[in-house]
Amino acid sequence: MSALVWCPCPDEETAKSLARILVEEKLAGCGNVVGPMQSVFCWQGKVDEAREFGLLLKTDARLLEQVVARLEQAHPYDEPAVLGWRCDAAGEATRAWLGALTGPGT
Repeated sequence: MSALVWCPCPDEETAKSLARILVEEKLAGCGNVVGPMQSVFCWQGKVDEAREFGLLLKTDARLLEQVVARLEQAHPYDEPAVLGWRCDAAGEATRAWLGALTGPGT
């Protein structure tokens, strides 16, 4: 089963750097940098806005928790919003490609 992970980043370079880390560590097959986007959010009791770039990572569901944890660890925000979910459907070639991911150290 395939999975996706979404996370906003402060700028394009950070999003690309995080994507590269996860792909090089074989935790993700691909990272798509999306943006710029305007985020409106509630943080520490106040509504705020920021210009951010989104990062969408494609991975295998068995690596999902590792990807979320690694992204939280590498992200420059103190408490990044990292969301991951398993995909109900994926193309056969995509499942095979992401299923070949091994995670770090293998």
